[in-house]
Amino acid sequence: MEKFSIKDVGVKVGLEIHQQLATNKKLFCNCTPIESDEYSIKFHRKLRASKSELGEFDPAALFESTKSKSIVYYANPQSSCLVEQDEEPPHELDESAKKIVLTICAALKSNIFSEIYPMRKTVIDGSNTTGFQRTMLVSQGGSYKAGETEIKIQSICLEEDAAKILGDEGAVRKFGLERLGVPLVEIATEPFEVETNDVKKIALALGRILRSTKKVKRGLGSIRQDVNVSIRDGGVVIEVKGVQQLEQLEKVVEYEAKRQHGLLKISKKIQEQNWTYSENDKKDVTEMFSECKSKIIQNAIKNNQKIIAVSFRNMAGLFGYSPYDGIRLGKEVAELVRFFGIGGVFHSDELPNYGIEESDIHNLKKYLEISDSDAFLILASPEEKMDIVIDQIILRIKHIQNHGIPIDTRLATQSGETKFLRPRPGAARMYPETDIPPIIITKEELTEAEKNIPKSWDESIQELQTKYNINLQLAEQVFDSRYIELFETVVEKIKTNPTFVASVLCSLITNLERSGLKSDLLKNEDIIKSFQLLEEGKIAKESIEIIYESIMSGKSQTIEESLKNASIEAVNEGDLEEIIKNIIEKNQKIVENQKERAVGPLMGIVMKELRGKASGEMINNLLVKNIKKKLEMLD
Repeated sequence: MEKFSIKDVGVKVGLEIHQQLATNKKLFCNCTPIESDEYSIKFHRKLRASKSELGEFDPAALFESTKSKSIVYYANPQSSCLVEQDEEPPHELDESAKKIVLTICAALKSNIFSEIYPMRKTVIDGSNTTGFQRTMLVSQGGSYKAGETEIKIQSICLEEDAAKILGDEGAVRKFGLERLGVPLVEIATEPFEVETNDVKKIALALGRILRSTKKVKRGLGSIRQDVNVSIRDGGVVIEVKGVQQLEQLEKVVEYEAKRQHGLLKISKKIQEQNWTYSENDKKDVTEMFSECKSKIIQNAIKNNQKIIAVSFRNMAGLFGYSPYDGIRLGKEVAELVRFFGIGGVFHSDELPNYGIEESDIHNLKKYLEISDSDAFLILASPEEKMDIVIDQIILRIKHIQNHGIPIDTRLATQSGETKFLRPRPGAARMYPETDIPPIIITKEELTEAEKNIPKSWDESIQELQTKYNINLQLAEQVFDSRYIELFETVVEKIKTNPTFVASVLCSLITNLERSGLKSDLLKNEDIIKSFQLLEEGKIAKESIEIIYESIMSGKSQTIEESLKNASIEAVNEGDLEEIIKNIIEKNQKIVENQKERAVGPLMGIVMKELRGKASGEMINNLLVKNIKKKLEMLD
């Protein structure tokens, strides 16, 4: 196995940033996009691929239709209407969304079209009730600076966000409609060649330009980075979707470049072996594996699925061949099979394993009439899916053999790898929207967009530092966080110390998230109320973490409930002093032995007893004072 070096393969990267706009309504209706898990409306749909105006099927849509999924939609009348249900034509384009996207175009020096034509982009995975996403090309060209690097803009589009996926259950996929139709700006950069550790900086710089407008949404799910990756000898561009965190970008680019280069090596290896496959090489082995100890196979048989063995002549070793760590033909096949909702696939190069024993393999080879130079796959699947899945596996192997890298759309994983999502869409995917007339952009609107170009990131950071008297690091953290507006609200309305507010929003909440707690359970109203209670002297600074921890863990729903559950209430100075005196009495030996240094160990004892009920500063001052008194008495 070779060691991969990304510098040797000539990587090019292009970014597509999808950012929700902060409007009060959706793009083509008056609904307010409110996130909610309560749904009073439920309906079913079955989407199918249809031909384009030129009589062609889009390959991505056609491939998606092979899943034969039924879609169940859940809706709340507060956040969706008949437009989202595709029972009513779209309304007029939201004016505020248009103004925001024109401002973003102006900020990026992109050339805005005088007429914008709404289009339909075919999407039949269920994320749109209509079977298409409405999108508009607003401008082309432009650029921005990421440090000293100039990044060119390819295009800027205004489009609808998709529905929120709620889960898959067999042949049924579920979506919530609260996000469907939310205005979204899509910014695609021209491809660029940089060091992989610069990709994050380039994406961050573009995100900062968007945030500078103060007209984009913040928080989880409000921004998404897709990344296009190609290598010098690959000849194709692979789109990787769903990079939620900037930290993933570098890993995704490195992995995808390694995968593509590895596939080129696998392609050469396949070409060296004269492998064959025919329809006769596919056999039902369900009965043969009825006593097999593999849990996957036994579960499949219990669910009335078929076990099929597919043999490949002269292909031994190819499924397991790994030019680089984690890159194998067998992995490519497994990803493809999972697309159809099939979890059971084994290849000969990884067996015996997974409960499949040597005796099972011996009997199978004998039944299939294959030798040690041949390979085989074992698939566990519902009978109606089996032929489609096997056909797709054969097509993929042949494509890798003849062309190297399949032209896919892939999905980023949390670990920074990528997995098969669907084939890359073609030109047949897009066609004109017939329900919405062309949108005219006036000179007045262009002039207004130029006037609304926001301050640069550097200017915005300087303004934050000066206005709130916070250091550079905190100013950058606040600006890049989803809490910038909340920070300004708390500081200006409640008059709380800006440095403390910034550290709570950008450090405390982040640390609690890293420990596995959910920040989306903590509402802005809860945060504001906690600072109000602090300012009124009803809780101590130390209480904030206890309150947030209780809410973010799901133990409490509200501030009041968290205070009750944690038994938090501020102790006045008189009562606090009595408690400290009693603790000093109980621990007199510590005071006798350590003198003034007894503050340290006693501080821990007092803080444990009074966690969240008094500030550390007040406790420290009273300890110092009363230890001094005790020492005077002992003398």
